[in-house]
Amino acid sequence: PANVQGTPPFDHPGVHQTGPGQYEVDVIGFTWGFIPAEIDVPADADITFVATSMDVIHGFEIAGTRVNMMLIPGQVSRLTYRFTGPGEHLLLCHEYCGLGHQTMHAKVVVQ
Repeated sequence: PANVQGTPPFDHPGVHQTGPGQYEVDVIGFTWGFIPAEIDVPADADITFVATSMDVIHGFEIAGTRVNMMLIPGQVSRLTYRFTGPGEHLLLCHEYCGLGHQTMHAKVVVQ
């Protein structure tokens, strides 16, 4: 966990196209936020979220979807999802992670 930001794929967090209609989104959870804080992805594409935590256990839930993972320091979580239409979704931590837990969120923008 101490070396997350220097370890691939988390040394370049964000959205990366891996093939036609396929994207990988590398995300780091930390007390109290996500890197990146805004994730822009296309609709009708296979989006694989690859995420971990660099400090404590966090949740990773995109409201209104079935995207729901635990982020555990030292482990990598993966989940693939397809957004069927444009919109904005709240990415939030659903696992209590300390006094600033309620401020831990990011935004997923589907184009």
